[in-house]
Amino acid sequence: MIRTRFAPSPTGFLHIGGARTALFSWAFARHHGGQFILRIEDTDVARSTPEAVQAILDGMQWLGLAHDEGPFYQMQRMDRYRAVIQTMLAAGTAYPCYTTPDELEHMREAQRAKGLKPRYDGTWRPEPGKTLPTPPAGALPVVRFRNPLDGVVAWDDLVKGRIEIANAELDDLVIARADGTPTYNFCVVVDDWEMGITHVIRGDDHVNNTPRQINILTALGAQVPLYAHLSMILGDDGQKLSKRHGAVSVMQYDDEGYLPEAVLNYLARLGWSHGDEEVFSMSQFCAWFDLDHITPSAAQFNTEKLNWLNAHYLKQADNERLAALVQPRLTARDVKVSASPSLAAISGLYKERVSNLNELADAAEVFYIDLHPKAEILAQHLTSEALPALADFVAGIHEVAWDAAAISALIKTCIGKHGLKMPRLAMPLRVLLTGQTQTPSVDALLALFPRELVLKRLAAAASN
Repeated sequence: MIRTRFAPSPTGFLHIGGARTALFSWAFARHHGGQFILRIEDTDVARSTPEAVQAILDGMQWLGLAHDEGPFYQMQRMDRYRAVIQTMLAAGTAYPCYTTPDELEHMREAQRAKGLKPRYDGTWRPEPGKTLPTPPAGALPVVRFRNPLDGVVAWDDLVKGRIEIANAELDDLVIARADGTPTYNFCVVVDDWEMGITHVIRGDDHVNNTPRQINILTALGAQVPLYAHLSMILGDDGQKLSKRHGAVSVMQYDDEGYLPEAVLNYLARLGWSHGDEEVFSMSQFCAWFDLDHITPSAAQFNTEKLNWLNAHYLKQADNERLAALVQPRLTARDVKVSASPSLAAISGLYKERVSNLNELADAAEVFYIDLHPKAEILAQHLTSEALPALADFVAGIHEVAWDAAAISALIKTCIGKHGLKMPRLAMPLRVLLTGQTQTPSVDALLALFPRELVLKRLAAAASN
């Protein structure tokens, strides 16, 4: 069975690059009827925080990327890692090293001075016929993996193709610190092995870790998973995506009014394609997804395209769902939403005209606040020509049926009586009701309001 994993380090938020990795790993498992595992790699105690863990979980939940197993936490598996290290020490595939950090730095400085690649020189590495130094009294050693000296470590990367690294390029990796804490690369290996991970899909910043991890897996007699390294994501400006591009947290996109399905659809197309398909559901994506159509070149983030997708999904969204998403945004502004006009109806009227939920909240807000249109806008549109028609309209709405068709007929009667074109009356109505000059059709807009609120807001015309 196919088993993939997403294994973020909780040293920050779930960012867009991590979200794409999670999406591709999730979709690959779903495509093959496999399992998707969530693992929290929290061995960096100094930088890992409970808040960051929660931010990752929140981001995954918002995106709808449900895991089948987990979340597993590496800090809860320390006893197991230490036990594996003991078996490696006993087998001779790992060894204690007493080289101090100062000695290691001097060693590297000397190598750099000679134009050599800085690396551990193997002082404490056991070899046949070699006499090791006497361990210093009271010193606590690190544990190093006894990396092969000859040959190459190679894998057929499912995105990048064949990759080969000479073992001579790899020094003996520290797999446990002097305090006994296992290191990141070692914990990853044990987890992938014991969790039965068949495919490791991750960012190409991990390519340098892969040969070391393969060698450790081989030393443990474990099955080596298949690897697929995804290229980086560039910002709109072609530079590596970073905080200055807004790549702080997936939840920031929620804050900015994006729908999760729009973000997922957009991420799916960052480095992967299925013909010319641009808009598709996640079920369709899982049916199509494979690793063969992931490009090995960097993907470029395009905010304009994400906005276009978000506007598309807003138009398709259920009005009640939109109202539920907009309501907390209005509450955060201290806007109290009343039963009438219906927030769902407002959402239905405006969703064709906005590109995010915050813009939808902006449009909805004017229905529930004590509105005071700007004086300059009132002066521009409440002209002497418009006022008589507006007065007739106010008189007429006391008795007219309260629906868009009847209101439209009343507007046409009023402009016909005074020989005006539609904008001469429609614009004052828009301004008095919403404070805005751009709205959906004015008859549909009026029908959303309670009749009493329309009368109240139009009464402002009497004082001009």
